[in-house]
Amino acid sequence: MVEIELDGKKVEITEGSMIMHAAEKAGTYIPHFCYHKKLSIAANCRMCLVDVEKAPKPMPACATPVTNGMIVRTKSDKAVKAQQSVMEFLLINHPLDCPICDQGGECQLQDLAVGYGGSASRYEEEKRTVLNKDVGPLISMAEMSRCIHCTRCVRFGQEVAGVMELGMIHRGEHSEITTVVGDTVDSEVSGNMIDLCPVGALTSKPFRYAARTWELSRRKSVSPHDSTGANLIVQVKGNRVMRVLPLENDGVNECWLADRDRFSYEALNTAERLTAPMLKQGGQWKTVDWQTALEYVANGLQQIKADHGAKAIGALASPHSTVEELYLAGALMRGLGSENIDHRLRHAEFTSGEGVRWLGTRIAALSDLERVLVVGSNLRKDHPLFALRVRAATRKGAQVSVVNDTDNDWAMAIKTKAIVPAGQWAQALAAIALAIAVEKGIAPPASVRPELVTSVRPEPVTSVRPEPVEGLRQAQPERLGGVAQSGPWVAIARSLLSGERKAILLGNAAAHHAKASSLLALAQWIGEQTGATVGYLTEAANTVGAQLAGASPRAGGLNAGQMLAGGLKAVLLLNTEPAFDAAGGAQAAAGIGQAEMVVTLSPFKANLDISDVILPIAPWTETPGTFVNAEGRVQGFHAVVKPMGEARPGWKVLRVLGTMLDLPGFEFETAQDVLTAARGPQDAGQEFVQGPRLDNATAAAIDLAEAPGRPATAAIYQLDGIVRRSPPLQLTADGRLAGAAEGVRA
Repeated sequence: MVEIELDGKKVEITEGSMIMHAAEKAGTYIPHFCYHKKLSIAANCRMCLVDVEKAPKPMPACATPVTNGMIVRTKSDKAVKAQQSVMEFLLINHPLDCPICDQGGECQLQDLAVGYGGSASRYEEEKRTVLNKDVGPLISMAEMSRCIHCTRCVRFGQEVAGVMELGMIHRGEHSEITTVVGDTVDSEVSGNMIDLCPVGALTSKPFRYAARTWELSRRKSVSPHDSTGANLIVQVKGNRVMRVLPLENDGVNECWLADRDRFSYEALNTAERLTAPMLKQGGQWKTVDWQTALEYVANGLQQIKADHGAKAIGALASPHSTVEELYLAGALMRGLGSENIDHRLRHAEFTSGEGVRWLGTRIAALSDLERVLVVGSNLRKDHPLFALRVRAATRKGAQVSVVNDTDNDWAMAIKTKAIVPAGQWAQALAAIALAIAVEKGIAPPASVRPELVTSVRPEPVTSVRPEPVEGLRQAQPERLGGVAQSGPWVAIARSLLSGERKAILLGNAAAHHAKASSLLALAQWIGEQTGATVGYLTEAANTVGAQLAGASPRAGGLNAGQMLAGGLKAVLLLNTEPAFDAAGGAQAAAGIGQAEMVVTLSPFKANLDISDVILPIAPWTETPGTFVNAEGRVQGFHAVVKPMGEARPGWKVLRVLGTMLDLPGFEFETAQDVLTAARGPQDAGQEFVQGPRLDNATAAAIDLAEAPGRPATAAIYQLDGIVRRSPPLQLTADGRLAGAAEGVRA
């Protein structure tokens, strides 16, 4: 530790830190533009100049290391005059458009100009202009004359996103930030550049000129998309969501958001919103009141139960639904006498009686891993914020290995890639297990024999860079049955056997795989032998919560695959569109359409072709609820706006249905009451789900037979009904690509 004097106060700070870090620790604000705690130091704005005793001139606080006994003054005449001079230079070319600038009210330059700017300028020359740039549907670069060249956006792309989409060309007053060759900005986390920009150069294109910042109410919420559970600030004007920003939480999303978390709200104000209950009569959709719709559903369920039995009724629930909605959907089915409820819509294998699948470690721990094996995931697109953490780990020297069926660009250093058909993933993990067994001189798993895995032939990957690991035995090809010579298994094994902090992460495709249990069993064996944690990245915002809430069939119940195949007489679809959300796609929708009554509960006009009644339920911005993210963190949120039209919170609709059917256990007054019942007394009030309930262990036998087909996964902007309906997201490169491939709305 080093002790310095800062404005007369003694501050202890770690050796190697900068003056800016000492000021942050002491609670002293030093004006700055280019410095950001999550980015490298550029020291190019010079706004943070401070007076360091014995230094011949003011020094940049962000780039001056502390030394023992250093005396720093941030508010001396020397420091203030230097800061005022820098501000004068910054304002030479800055346009005087504050009254109409969409950054007004939250602009760092505007705020600091009040304290450090002059009342008049000495410069009368014409200000420079920079041409507009069109970089896609999310970011506006229409006012680049405002840019002060802090390079935050450039450094974010290089260091955090892993894709240098913006850069600086020319020098001096001719400098400008651009994509150089006119490309669009297509990173899945590009919206963070908007937050980082300290002026109005980079702004949100969907939000541009929609409202002034001082007109907006700010409310906390949680993202309803992937399993990160990103914390949000939702900004509202006139009962309409206008903008979504990150709420900083270092344990979850740090200060970043994925673009689908940031821009999906645009779907909530489209013409596809369902604002009143609808019934199909004579093939035509008619708007009805709630009483009529609910009586139709209740009477229909009672009649079908009387005619065909309770087992002819089932519910398919999206894991993007809240814990409260999922719990009541399960209670409704079980109250009717049916165990037919499931949230595993894209799965090909269904197991029961095992633990709650989760990440296996804390989200924050991903940033500090030294060895990672990811199986069956396009990490960058499936879990953008997890990818940021793993990328940060690689910048600190972590080795990442991948087993997947496509060679995706993860925008990070990958040590070893094994690109094999999805049907051979179990054999690929078995090959890694064999290599580990040879390295350690132990027996491999009982079901794993060299002759069973020699047929695995990964595709050639030019980016694989095998590195020797000191202190490990050389692999013996004869004991591996040739596997060592035919694939990257030894490199992966040696990577996992070295280092300290390790994780094996099973992605969405691994969870949905036809041999998911075998993959898990092999991953567990590898984890035990290498000291790595084993966990699932988990697909949706509430995949863990859906398991805890009982949204899976118990003994005698039909799973999602069986229900989607047809045969049910009545089906409840909660936030679910089988054509897009289920493994079978259109075939699954056709199977559901065979039922006598299909009830859809959705914020949108969904499933029009297969439903008989559609009930408008509130999306995440219009209802209280709870999501449980991949690490088991329980995060509640409140409605930030009133429900649109006649829409009602989903938990209330299900509660009323249960009451109308005279089912016991539906006497809930608030969403909190439902949550308490869903979590049970052992978890009540805890921030995290208690450890014993989270369990990735499996007793499944290892089956190395090749699996048929490819696991069902969703593209980044096809994950759920909200992102599918967000116009700006569907206009991105990823959105257009997925729309063209899947034949969905673009």
